[in-house]
Amino acid sequence: METLIYNMKYCETEIKGAYIIEPEKKEDERGFFARSWDIKEFEEKNLNPKLVQCSISYNHTKGTLRGLHYQIKPYQEIKYVRCTRGKVFEVLVDLRPNSHTFKKWISVELSAQNYRMIYAPEGCALGFQTLENETELFYQMSEFYSPGYERGLRYDDPILDIKWPLAISIISKRDLSFPYLDDTIEELLTRN
Repeated sequence: METLIYNMKYCETEIKGAYIIEPEKKEDERGFFARSWDIKEFEEKNLNPKLVQCSISYNHTKGTLRGLHYQIKPYQEIKYVRCTRGKVFEVLVDLRPNSHTFKKWISVELSAQNYRMIYAPEGCALGFQTLENETELFYQMSEFYSPGYERGLRYDDPILDIKWPLAISIISKRDLSFPYLDDTIEELLTRN
């Protein structure tokens, strides 16, 4: 009997510690089987393998924007995200003052069809815009949600100058109330 080995492909991004991860599919006449998380692989790559919570984000309407969200110390978290239905433009922003990519961002298209995942390290903010109606994301986090330590940045921050692909159809009042990066620099410098 053949022993199958299931691995994942890790593509490090220009943001240190952030990865785009793709499952290695083992296909046959039934379809495919693939691994989407492996504690041993994470440890070998020096990624945080601690996952304590999972969440689902469901979005009715194309163009919905959520973010940019993060938690500060002592509850900084990694987020490991996959789109399970539809398609999103996912954005990761480096908010680590000691990082050479501080204030830089990357984007990746996550979709139910491409099976990509993003690993966002501690000290980074995440946000996304839906590219299709009826879109759903599955999140795994390394820390419990701690409302007093949750923060956010404006999606339209001029320092970041993120080029969202669509006109925004829906955004929450809470996300619109987040400060600009200039207004959070002092907290980032003292809390990170």
